[in-house]
Amino acid sequence: MKKVERINTIMRYINNRSHFTISEIMQEFNISRSTAIRDIREIEAMGMPLVAEVGRDGGYFVMNNSVLPTVRFTDNEIKALFIAFMATRNQQLPYLKSRQSLAEKLLGLISENQQDDLVLLNQILLFEGTNPNNPDLLELSDLPHPMLEKLIQILLLDSYLLITIKEGKVIKSYPIFLLHLYHEKGLWLIEGFNLKEEKRQIFPVDNLTDVQPYSTEKRLSKKKILEKLRKQEEVINLVLELGPKAIAQFKKYHPLKVSISFTNPYQTTAILKTFINVNHSEELTEITNWLLFLGGDIKIREVPEEVLEVLQERVFLFCT
Repeated sequence: MKKVERINTIMRYINNRSHFTISEIMQEFNISRSTAIRDIREIEAMGMPLVAEVGRDGGYFVMNNSVLPTVRFTDNEIKALFIAFMATRNQQLPYLKSRQSLAEKLLGLISENQQDDLVLLNQILLFEGTNPNNPDLLELSDLPHPMLEKLIQILLLDSYLLITIKEGKVIKSYPIFLLHLYHEKGLWLIEGFNLKEEKRQIFPVDNLTDVQPYSTEKRLSKKKILEKLRKQEEVINLVLELGPKAIAQFKKYHPLKVSISFTNPYQTTAILKTFINVNHSEELTEITNWLLFLGGDIKIREVPEEVLEVLQERVFLFCT
């Protein structure tokens, strides 16, 4: 790690702590005691308000209510921010206007040489959803659903919501306790506990017409909600190990409620765990077709006998 980059990182490390020692800096950044002391002195010279603590086990305190120096971005950090903007184009993410202003501020903070690097990256890097004829960072057009930001603002204050959903020509209201808000297969989805029917439900944000905090008089406690959910959880009966080819197929298509957990930082292996209702013929057929769609790059750890029988029949018919 270069000196400038290391000092920037140490400054961020210090900013997040009220007290630290030289030994902690040495261990965290794998540097010698003399290097750690030199770096701390340089950070102090830049204006970081540190107070040395006397004693054998002494360290440093960071003074409160002081103006800290602006943390500088390294070249790699600037590229990481820029590529993050590029990779999230056309994903219908909220706070679009704020993302635009962040992009403008980023470009205004950096040198001409760094701007040239970003221009070149913008020309050669393409992500899913990027228009190659107009790959301009500042022309983000991925407008999210107009209710999404309102939903986020309310749920940050309160997880008990009364949501109004348009289902065809019918408009219905549901009192829910929000469990998750997530983006999957190009859709924003609300996963919530229906307080009236006392069950887990998923609602598409695209069908949302209104959202309000739910009446405090009719609420169940969070503890009771979680207890009811635990009782309703079905036993997992399908466990798969996925390789890189199967993960690629999974990303192309997967049933709505199925998710995977990556088992290495490169996202080339993953574990899939879910429940299959073998008494539901349509679900059984859908899952069987999907398992064949994943291809041969899977290892089956656990599978219901009914699914295995259907798979064997399908493979036998294919071979004959």
